[in-house]
Amino acid sequence: MTLLLGDTVPNFTQESTDGPIDLYDFFGDGWGILFSHPADFTPVCTTELGAVAGLKGQFDKRNTKVIGLSVDDLASHRDWVKDIEETQNVKLNFPIIA
Repeated sequence: MTLLLGDTVPNFTQESTDGPIDLYDFFGDGWGILFSHPADFTPVCTTELGAVAGLKGQFDKRNTKVIGLSVDDLASHRDWVKDIEETQNVKLNFPIIA
């Protein structure tokens, strides 16, 4: 399936670091950002996800929720969340789906 800018993403349910997520229910009536990263535990991805977590207040002001996505499995995501929180001094405040 090809999606272009402005297209509506089809709904899906997926396991995440915060439990099962239904995309439409999670985003609700607000905006949503679904962003991907190439791999857990990479230095740039670690700092980028830490930066996104630090912007939670800005996303909240804009009624926007964030979901991270990569090809790594859920166990890797959960371990990586601990690493992000420790090295970036933030609480990861959005789920990562596998």
